[in-house]
Amino acid sequence: MQTCLEKEKSLPVVAEVDVLVAGGGPAGVGAALGAARNGAKTMLIEQANCLGGMATSGMMSHWCGGTESPLLDEIFARTKASPLLPPATSERAAGWATAHEAQKTALQELLLEAGVTLQYHTRIAGAVVEAGCVKGVITESKSGREVILAHTVIDATGDGDAAAAAGAEFVLGRPEDNVCQPVTLMFRIGGVDHERAAFPGSFESRIDLPKGEIQTLGHEHLPFPAGHVLLYPAPLPGEVCVNMTNVIGIDGTSVRDLTRAEIVCREQMVRIIRFLREFVPGYENCYAVTSASNVGVRETRHFKALYELAEFDIVEAKLFDDWIATRNLFNFDIHSLKGPGLDEHGAQHKFRSKGKYSIPFRCCIPQKLDGLLLSGRNIDGTHKAHSNFRVMPICLNIGQGVGTAAALAARHKIAARDVDVREVQKLLMQAGIQP
Repeated sequence: MQTCLEKEKSLPVVAEVDVLVAGGGPAGVGAALGAARNGAKTMLIEQANCLGGMATSGMMSHWCGGTESPLLDEIFARTKASPLLPPATSERAAGWATAHEAQKTALQELLLEAGVTLQYHTRIAGAVVEAGCVKGVITESKSGREVILAHTVIDATGDGDAAAAAGAEFVLGRPEDNVCQPVTLMFRIGGVDHERAAFPGSFESRIDLPKGEIQTLGHEHLPFPAGHVLLYPAPLPGEVCVNMTNVIGIDGTSVRDLTRAEIVCREQMVRIIRFLREFVPGYENCYAVTSASNVGVRETRHFKALYELAEFDIVEAKLFDDWIATRNLFNFDIHSLKGPGLDEHGAQHKFRSKGKYSIPFRCCIPQKLDGLLLSGRNIDGTHKAHSNFRVMPICLNIGQGVGTAAALAARHKIAARDVDVREVQKLLMQAGIQP
């Protein structure tokens, strides 16, 4: 490969904080609020123009999972009260279905009220590492390359961009072959008659329609690797969130793969709308309203931390001594790595566990780096366990716990790995979290 030498230059340090959160999705929102509400000078940087990540700019249909979270309840309440919603539909936006625009503003209000400094349109370009300790990150934006220093950096980017730049060890996707779950471009459609419409909510949802069973029709008439039918009522009248585009064999850390995925998904959108009009009652007059700002990437880097969360930890509903996120519940939502539908190792309707499980702090502490914590789907976990904890409410919970720990590390002027987790748990319980 031909190369060019980039000219060396000094970079301005534009901010120095106690806690720097990279990424403004649910994991980053939870981390920033956990840190700021516990007294830390906190800054959050985000590559998009809003907070929420997959919940908002990613246009996810709903917050899935059975998580108990006072913070999530607070987000729902703030979203419900948003003047951006029509009064007649605000009740429907109070729960798990996502009102995207209202939630963007609600999340921003919560972080600003907590004293978090926000900076949008900012990407991670590198990390500042000294003697095995992350001291900050190098950013890239319209303002050029800049440095933000922090006592603790929390990587909530999903893909772990800051951790990777710092040299943290990771495995990409499934360990045996590095294959990752498929990617999806979410979109919303309008013109749907909700009274007559079908809403299959899982791969295993079977609905008989006049022209056949809905999943069978999808497999027969949609272009491979699309083929499953997942439709969710949106909070606004006549609108539905569509989770049906599907691209396999994508490395979400490759710009060329991401570009290919965007192209394929937009081609699939046309076929999907035609399919819905022809085969699904209530959708005869549907049309595209808007699509997500980027494809939703389910899986990329799994970082090596002090503990790897496994599927049996989830099924056994373990409460770890060093818990920082509790009462999490979801299924093994592994989308097929070969085409549409559920992977052979996944479990939705047939998922069984002994109850709700916890996330240990050890999963969030990189093995060989100080000054860095992991938050969200990039924590240490197996491919199968990851399919469970990757969902937004659980990522929010992880973020709140990690952010609280980072605030204590700054307060006591110690490394985050040396924080007394019992002190973290005390603060989390004061915030309403129960073990």
